[in-house]
Amino acid sequence: MNLLFDEAGKFLAGRILSEAEASAQVELDSGKRVKVKAANQLLRFDKPAPADLLAQAGEMAAQVELPLAWEFAPEDEFGFAALAADYFGGAPGAAEQAAMLMALHGAPHYFRRAGKGRFRKAAADIVAQALAAIEKKKQIAAQVSAWAAELAAGRCPAEIEAQLYKILFKPDKNAPEYKAVVEAARATQLAPLELLKNAGAIASAYQFHWQRFLFEHFPKGTQFPPQALAAALAPADDLPLAGVQAYSIDDSQTTEIDDALSVEGLGSGQVTLGIHIAAPALAIAPGDVLDGVARARLSTVYMPGNKITMLPDSVVAACTLDAGQASPAVSLYVTLDEATLEIQRHETRLECVAVAANLRHDRLDGLITEEWLTAPAQTQDEPQDEQPPGLPMPRQTLAFLYRLALHLKAQREAVRGKPENFSRPDYSFALEGTDGVAAPALPTGSERVRITQRQRGAPLDLIVAEAMILANSTWGQWLASLGVPAIYRSQASLAPGIKVRMGVKALPHAGIGVPSYAWSTSPLRRYVDLVNQWQLIACARHGATAALAAPFKPKDAQLFAIISAFDAAYTAYAQNQAAMERFWTLQYLRQNAITHLTASALREQAGGAWLVRAEELPLTLTVMGASGMARGSLVRVKLGHIDDIALDVSGSVTEVLSASPASAPPEAEDEAEEAGAGPIAIAVDLADGAGDGEQAPGVAG
Repeated sequence: MNLLFDEAGKFLAGRILSEAEASAQVELDSGKRVKVKAANQLLRFDKPAPADLLAQAGEMAAQVELPLAWEFAPEDEFGFAALAADYFGGAPGAAEQAAMLMALHGAPHYFRRAGKGRFRKAAADIVAQALAAIEKKKQIAAQVSAWAAELAAGRCPAEIEAQLYKILFKPDKNAPEYKAVVEAARATQLAPLELLKNAGAIASAYQFHWQRFLFEHFPKGTQFPPQALAAALAPADDLPLAGVQAYSIDDSQTTEIDDALSVEGLGSGQVTLGIHIAAPALAIAPGDVLDGVARARLSTVYMPGNKITMLPDSVVAACTLDAGQASPAVSLYVTLDEATLEIQRHETRLECVAVAANLRHDRLDGLITEEWLTAPAQTQDEPQDEQPPGLPMPRQTLAFLYRLALHLKAQREAVRGKPENFSRPDYSFALEGTDGVAAPALPTGSERVRITQRQRGAPLDLIVAEAMILANSTWGQWLASLGVPAIYRSQASLAPGIKVRMGVKALPHAGIGVPSYAWSTSPLRRYVDLVNQWQLIACARHGATAALAAPFKPKDAQLFAIISAFDAAYTAYAQNQAAMERFWTLQYLRQNAITHLTASALREQAGGAWLVRAEELPLTLTVMGASGMARGSLVRVKLGHIDDIALDVSGSVTEVLSASPASAPPEAEDEAEEAGAGPIAIAVDLADGAGDGEQAPGVAG
């Protein structure tokens, strides 16, 4: 005797070896023996053989006309054998009964299971709805196949082109457009990006990267709403004019000039350093239209040849510390002993500050060197010929600021426990039109790119950096002492894996070497700084009662929401900047016909590949042919194919120039610099939907 039974939704058949009251021992054609519970036993038969029965029944089940079977079926509950008798007529054989069982089981839109081998026909309206859904699914499947065929043939359907960025980066994996891309990629064995590029969906590599960023973070465009452009700024007429000459130090391309410095009292034994920060928080109120715009953007977005500002140009122009105008500022005055540089006291004032000049470090780095700053003056009143032309800030002042910066840096490094590493350069990108004229306002991707190096820790850089650290640390501690909440950056230690975190507690920042650190010096381009500036203004105006007047109170849920949103946005913007810089670096390679470069080994990867960093360019890439190489080794790399869409370039090691890992940089520094600086990742998974096709219940012998 043979038995047809159900095992986890599959119909199996075999020879009965033995039986008990509640189960049977069955041997399959494969020789495998299984214990079948009585609840799963469906049909006993002598002939045909189990394997033949399954084969015959499967063929016959596919021929069953389900609408006709539904018509034959009684209104009440019924068994598959009874319906087989009505449908096939007479006394149905085992194969016919099994065929009807499989047909009923595979048509849940017509028949619902009601127990072992028993069914109930679905209501007519339910059947109609199910059939409509099945027909719609068939139409969608046909559309998917048609779109996939077009893609494979090198044509992109308009429907897919319209959803290009959604498909690649935020897909609905059940959408037919997404399924068509997956199906075409499988059929052609092409990567999705290559497939879409070949089909004409990606006409410009630059526009692809630009538009994918806008899709993700600026889906409504980068224009400010009309109400923000029309918003009036609060007047600053009641602010006193500071009696100092201030100077800003920035790159030539900087328009959001947040900070300036002043020095008073040189030669008197007691010097007052003024750190003056642009004060949009005096012109923008929490909760107003401009605050809403700034909170939505959270930061200015930077990239070569372009930027998306946090605040409208009109607001920036009104608040920036531009030369020749008196601008509202939050000023920190730090009084120091001129000889020892010991800080004696500090004071915060709300005032207007006249900026005498905007110094541009990219034009002055070659003049304002460490040698020039530390050279002794011939007299107390330095001869005019010792002052470089076009430098409005006296050398004496710059020399003091540099001496102070070195002193502050040394103090921080003592707290850090090790010196800061400025061994690698910064890179600047400049775009030029293809015909030698200035690049257009918005890049197209066809511009020529210039990449220049600038050594980290150059004197002007150091002066500004240390002054800002001093302000952020001093203000952070002041806010905490008055019980006024703020947004802080902290790092528990320099141990590997311990990252910088944002929070509302004034905790130490081990990486910088200060007891607390509250970003407050870039309020024109970072929302966190704007928030902290509102809190500082309350402190400057109300002193000991500032906590009552500050816009944000202790344990304010808004602060935590701002931290979360800012952290995500700032990371995404940094990744976009890294991606755009990588794009232009690849263009630089192509434009200058660079086929080889020197690189240092960072980390071994799977398959014997190595991640290396170019010595002369801001570029990391994966190379082959470097097995057994030590971290920090200097190698010669031959470049291969450049993929502007994937932001990737292949390479192979041709020569190991130096195997010494002595100069290998710290791993943590590597990780920080490599973030977002590699080939892009897309959300298309070619494994999606594999094997999802509809089929009858599985059968096995």
